Parts: sequence; C-alpha cells; structure tokens
Amino acid sequence: MQQQNVVICGAGIAGISTAFHLSAVHGVQDILLIDERAPLSLTSDKSTECYRNWWPGPGDAMVALMNRSIDLLEQLAADHGNSFHLNRRGYLYLTANQDSIPEMVSNAEETSRLGGGPLRVHPGGSTASAYQPSQAHGFSPGLDGADLILDSGMLLQHYPFLTDQVVAGLHVRRAGWFSAQQLGDLLLQEARKSGVGLLQDRVVSVETASKRVSAVLLEGGQRIPTKNFVNAAGPYLKPVSALFGVDLPVCCELHLKVSAQDRLGIIPRDAPLLIWQDPQDLPWSADEAGFLKGDPESRWLLDRFPAGVHTRPEGLADSPIFLMLWEYHTREVEPSWPPPLDPDYPEIALRGLSTMIPGLAQYFKQPPRPFLDGGYYTKTRENRPLIGSLPVDGTWVIGALSGFGLMASMAAGELLALHMVKKSLPAYAPTFHLNRYEDPGYVASLSQWENSGQL
Repeated sequence: MQQQNVVICGAGIAGISTAFHLSAVHGVQDILLIDERAPLSLTSDKSTECYRNWWPGPGDAMVALMNRSIDLLEQLAADHGNSFHLNRRGYLYLTANQDSIPEMVSNAEETSRLGGGPLRVHPGGSTASAYQPSQAHGFSPGLDGADLILDSGMLLQHYPFLTDQVVAGLHVRRAGWFSAQQLGDLLLQEARKSGVGLLQDRVVSVETASKRVSAVLLEGGQRIPTKNFVNAAGPYLKPVSALFGVDLPVCCELHLKVSAQDRLGIIPRDAPLLIWQDPQDLPWSADEAGFLKGDPESRWLLDRFPAGVHTRPEGLADSPIFLMLWEYHTREVEPSWPPPLDPDYPEIALRGLSTMIPGLAQYFKQPPRPFLDGGYYTKTRENRPLIGSLPVDGTWVIGALSGFGLMASMAAGELLALHMVKKSLPAYAPTFHLNRYEDPGYVASLSQWENSGQL
C-alpha cells in the first residue's frame, strides 16, 4: 500500500475520534484506520454509554477534560439533529447510611470547586419545589453542577420507587447518556468524507528506522510506510506498544453488563442513572442462605458486597429494557476474545439493585431473561488516560480510557490531534501524557490517591 501520513491502530471510539479531529477539523490527509474487527465492536459498544463531568481530584484535569468533551458532544448533537440521542438526565447517587453523608458532602464540595458546577443543598424540611428533576429527553443545558438532597421525603416524592430507607442523594446534572454506536458511526462517516481510509486487518509489526517509526506490517501481508503510528488499541494497548519497544503502565479489568426486560415497569422510563453508594449483604431468604452456606463454592455470596451497583432505563420511551451493572469482582486480567462471562452476574446484580429499588424483588422467582455482555477497562494505576507522544518518534497513544472512553472520546481525540499537528494545547494536556511518570513527586503521590472516580 502507498505511504500513509497517519496509521491508527484501533477503530474503537478513541481511534475514530482521533481520525475525525485530524481529518475533519485539521484537514490532515492520508489517514488510515486499521482494525481486525468491525468498528466499535470490541469494547466501545459494550459501554453503559453514560457521561458526566463529576470527577474527583487531585487537580481539576479530569473535570476540565470532561467539560470540554461534553461541550463537543453537545455541539455535535446540535449540528446533527441529536442523531445519537444525547440526554441530560443526570446521575443520582443514593445512600441509606446517615454516617456517609459528611463524606458525600465533602466530596461534592470538592468536585464543585474543581469546576463541576454549583452545588445546591436541599436540607431536611425543604420544599419539593426547591429541587427540579431533569428533563427526560434532549440535552438543553438547564441546571449545571449538582443537587445534594438531604431530605428523604423529597427524594421519595420525586422517586417513589426507591427504598424508604434512603436518606440522601446527589443528583449530578451535567450527565446522562447517548447511543455509542450512533455517535461512533457519525464520527466515522464524517472522517471518511474527509478522506480517512478503513482497513480490516491486524497490525503485527511496527518498523522503526533511526528511532522513528517507518512502516507497519499487517497480518494479511501488506507493508504500509508511515510517519505516524497511533496506538488506539483499547485492551491491546500494551502489546501493540510493545511492538516498537515501549512498555505502557496499564492493565485490564473485565467489566460486565446485563440488559433485561422490566416487564412490570418497576423503573420509570424517565429515570436518571441510579447508583447505590452503600456496601450491602445480598437479600437471601433463610433457606437460600442456608443452602449457600453449606456449599464452599457459593459461600462467598453471603459476604459483604461493595458499593456501586447501578442501573438505568435503556432505549426509547416505549422500550422495556433496563441495564444492570455492578463490579463486585475487580481483577486484573489478560484480555481475550470473546471475554469470559459470569453466569451468576445477572442474579447478583438484580438482588443488589433490589436494595435500592425494592420492587425489583418481584423478579426473584421469575427473573427476566438476561442478555449478558462485557468488555475491558484498560487503565493506569491512578485511572487517568494516556494521550500524547511516545518515546519512539512518530508514535502516539490514546488509551487507558478506563470506563470513561465514550464520555471522554471527543476531548481525548481532540487533544491527541492537537499534539500531532503541533498546535496550542489545553492546560490539562500534561496530566495525561506518559512522561508524567518521569516526575518522582507524581509517582510518590499515587499511593495517597483515594478515589479514582470509577464506577
């Protein structure tokens, strides 16, 4: 094949966004996307498809990156008739533990200071009119920041399907979800209109000459000369960079997702993303608990489970589908395809969600038929992405977008494109560059990080 200016390995949302920004925004020509699979089919289409600007520190880089990405998403939606169904329903974090409220308040105040937007506090005895629920459809800016609701009566008035044990909720407003496939398709179409090529094959070697990338070799036998190679390989970020002698500090975790029919209409179709913030014991009957206790392989189901089980309605208003997600096992794994699935996951997630939404217990005896899939979170130790140049001249990386690849995709692709065309960079750019690990102070600080922001 003739020489390409840029070869991008990986046609997930990160690679496609990079191609879009290089071609459609900056006018770069001779760009080729290469992936052994169909675009967006490895991890990007396994996402919860949600977004938020509400991220913890240290520093404001993650909030700034997400604010910029949401700006770009909203502009893209406005320009294309909201073809990827962007909404702004928000994230509603909930707790039944009075003792956790001070930490909830402290964390919310910190993120507000970092640029997440104003924090509105609704104490006990507040009037219901003081809190405005989100609109079910569209992405009208409306309220920014977050509403911290410390009045259980107000929560139950607006969300009567919640447990009556709930004592507080944090409704993050610049948040919601969209269609990952339709966003990716739109960006790919725009990139291809600008001349970007797409080839289904596998990169098996990256050639260098005088410490600079010179060509890539494909499994199909083609050799493609190039001056720029972008590693956007998602879960395969580490082995792809190893092809040219660079060891990236990343690992992979398997994360699963269940979709099922809510045939009883337990979760309203206009609900926000709902997240239970409390650790919990799963609700088993006495007979079930006795059976589990007697089986060494299932006894762990009686252990305390972590916080973070979450759900949202999926699809349009007439859809009966809802999603269930809960990473109660978070282990580093080597990525494989197809990913291994846990057949117990749907029931465990359903029982966990019933603590927050008691009506779901009606499904215990006749659970809805689940559709289970999964993908990999590729992450750095501190759960911040890698975006920028690599030690071999002409090589670049966009990845470690652990669980936030879709929401960050527009700003991440924009940032890498700015690096590559040598234009002015945003203030957050150094925070995501690989060379941050050359700072001994930064590396030493990682042991003190308490909150990665991951769901």
